[in-house]
Amino acid sequence: MKKNSNERQEDLKGNLPQASLGRRSFIKSIATLGTVLSASSFVSAPVQAQAPAAPAPRPGAGTPPSSAGWGPFTSSDHVGRYFQVVYPASTAAGELQLSVTYTLWIPDGVKTIRGVIVHQHGASILAAQAGATAAYDLHWQALAKKWDCALMGPSYRVLNDAIDLTPGGAELWFDPRQGSDKTFLRALSELGTQSGYAEIATVPWCLWGHSGGGIWSNVMSMLHPRRVVAVFLRSGTAAMFRGKPEFLQPEVPPAVYAIPTMVNAGVLEKGKVPWSGSITTFQEYRARGAPISFAPDPRTAHQCGDSRYLAIPFFDACMAMRLPDRSTPDEALKPVDLSAAWLAPFLGERAVPEAEYKGNTKEAVWLPNAAVAQAWMEYVKTGTVGDATPPPAPFNVRVSTREDQSNEITWDAEADFESGIGGFVVMRDGRAAARLPERPPDRVFGRPLFQGLSFHDTPEAPFPQMLYVDSAVQAGAQHTYTIVCLNSAGVPSVPSAPASRQ
Repeated sequence: MKKNSNERQEDLKGNLPQASLGRRSFIKSIATLGTVLSASSFVSAPVQAQAPAAPAPRPGAGTPPSSAGWGPFTSSDHVGRYFQVVYPASTAAGELQLSVTYTLWIPDGVKTIRGVIVHQHGASILAAQAGATAAYDLHWQALAKKWDCALMGPSYRVLNDAIDLTPGGAELWFDPRQGSDKTFLRALSELGTQSGYAEIATVPWCLWGHSGGGIWSNVMSMLHPRRVVAVFLRSGTAAMFRGKPEFLQPEVPPAVYAIPTMVNAGVLEKGKVPWSGSITTFQEYRARGAPISFAPDPRTAHQCGDSRYLAIPFFDACMAMRLPDRSTPDEALKPVDLSAAWLAPFLGERAVPEAEYKGNTKEAVWLPNAAVAQAWMEYVKTGTVGDATPPPAPFNVRVSTREDQSNEITWDAEADFESGIGGFVVMRDGRAAARLPERPPDRVFGRPLFQGLSFHDTPEAPFPQMLYVDSAVQAGAQHTYTIVCLNSAGVPSVPSAPASRQ
């Protein structure tokens, strides 16, 4: 099967310290910041952030991808802890015939893990390599931290771009019944032991999947419906493969229809099975009364685009409804609270509270609450979700002098929950000295992020560091630095507390 030059477009398609500045100083610094943000050397034009994705190069025939794409990686910050298990390919019947690496991130200071958020990549070598970076994503980590959850990024070492049971092909993992179900459960148990959080082996899951990862997440919800908090399926469902004789359609137990689900596909995929499979899944589930949404992305084809700005608030709402209380973590998942639901017509753009909906509710898009409904309405019109709120201010700014007498400035920052981290502005003596990243991304798949954004909704390795070297200073001169965080919507934070060389 032919594929395009990037992924496949075919059938498988703690409280932060705040700056203690006076109001006058703050207004002055923001005015200076506004000047630098308007300069073309520091920020991309808004139209660029909306531009269609350019294809990424793929390995040529017989040329393996760079081994650096599999890691190991250095994280962008020093927050949380990473754990990893690696399993070789098995030759035994019923076991996973591909090697796999599971990377798990756990927030600092968590007493008990309440759940695992799984960010599952799609088919192809490039998708599998993108999956290797998923657990390092600062924005998805913010969701995990809010709910005392771990964030997992699996990476299956496929040997080619086949989407069938060819040796080394992706169906060997995205059909969980081929062995990835057992290996995933084994990884959770071993990561629980390794991290000291044994409950990881038994806590519930939020499943996010793209393409083949959507198939995997959909089938896993059928195999383990009582362990799934919610599911977000980007361009991938089991219904896509109904025409594949080797992919036996799994039985859908009634408990699946109690799981809040969002199916999401790009409008430019119309005529392809990711689109039709998403619609089939939505219609069949909704007819059974399932709390399920359909969110067409008007800007994209198979790439994930800005879907995270809908997926993260959707998971946030579902975890608020369904996770057991912190005082009783061993209890079963709570049922979906339907009292705050909003509904919208299928392929419509306006949602209303359920009591106001006039159509057939079993054909309507279900949305868990008003906040998600507002995000959904904006997303299906524009392909993204805006954000006017400022991100948290950076903190723990440190300045040191290098041997060449330049100043090295480092800092910490927490991702904006709504929009992540788009970048930083380094202020020297109240004036902007640099914007990070210093150059726009080579390829734009959605709103540019500090860590980059791949076709697959993952950071681009190697990851940038929260560090800037200021060489434009005279030896021995004393300067004061503050850092401003920009979220991906371009909204600046309050400047950090000032820091000088010690």
